[in-house]
Amino acid sequence: MSAETSQMEFIDRAIVEATQAGLPLTMHPYAAVAERIGVDEDVVVERLRAMLADGRVRRIGAALNHYAFGLTANGMTVWDIEDMEADFLGRKVGALDFVTHCYLRPRRLPLWPYNLFAMAHGRSREEVLAKRAKIAGILGSACRGSDILFSTELLKKTGVRFRASEMTRKQCSG
Repeated sequence: MSAETSQMEFIDRAIVEATQAGLPLTMHPYAAVAERIGVDEDVVVERLRAMLADGRVRRIGAALNHYAFGLTANGMTVWDIEDMEADFLGRKVGALDFVTHCYLRPRRLPLWPYNLFAMAHGRSREEVLAKRAKIAGILGSACRGSDILFSTELLKKTGVRFRASEMTRKQCSG
């Protein structure tokens, strides 16, 4: 590994560590990250683009706290969809404005026949059930069964986190 590659790996890790709990809430968040780790803002932007391009970072986006917006009813809708149509229909369901995440998973027969999962939030269970009905309309006859799992408590959710390293400004800046 070249010294330049090693330096980029240090910088990439420092950027991830500095942003994994969220971007700084400033007018110039990348400049704040750059200052924190001791590099130029252009380096932070360039390295984030590289990590997005090669898949090490999947996306950068806002994550809203749906509870703060009054969306306290949360239902994971689960569906048993014909395998031949699951990708196509999953994309249609995932595009709905009220579905926050949608994904395919393997069935665990005989106890769990569901392969399509779509999370819906609402102000009440009735609202979430109405949204589930809209999903069912899209799935039509490709759906062989479904259920809905309502949240009963709020759990703190986080993505994968690096443990804080001994990364210092000196390591990033030379």
